[in-house]
Amino acid sequence: MLFSQVKGLPVVTLTEAAELGVVTSLAVDAASGTVTHVRVHGKRPRRDTVLAWDALHAVGADAVLVRSTADAVEPPPGHEVLGRRVLAETGDERGTVQDVAFDPATGRVLTVLTALDELPADRLLGLGDHALVVRAD
Repeated sequence: MLFSQVKGLPVVTLTEAAELGVVTSLAVDAASGTVTHVRVHGKRPRRDTVLAWDALHAVGADAVLVRSTADAVEPPPGHEVLGRRVLAETGDERGTVQDVAFDPATGRVLTVLTALDELPADRLLGLGDHALVVRAD
C-alpha cells in the first residue's frame, strides 16, 4: 500500500464505529524503517490527533480502524516523510519523496519513491527536519 492511498481515508473506532476524522499524514522512523504514527484531522472537535501505529487495528482500502480514541498521543517532531528532500550520506541530491510503499499489516516501510529513483527501506539512515538521508549506492 502507498502513503498516498492512506491519506484522506476515514479513521473509525472499532467499538463505536464513530468516525474520528481523516488521515492527513503518516510518520516514519527511518532508522527502524517503520511507520510510527498516523495524524488524523478530526471532525469534532476540528483538531489534529496523533495515533501511535500500535493503536491501529487495521489499515484497509476504505478506512483505518482504531481500537479506541483514548490512544491519542503527542505528535512526534519532524518525522513526516512525504515531500522531504532526499540526500545520500555523501551529500548527493536524490530527489524528493513522492510516495512510500509500506506493509499495512505491520507498518514496515518497503520502498521510498522519488521522482528519480525507488529506494529500498534498507537504505534509509535518518530523517530530520531538513531531509531523508539514505545510504549511498
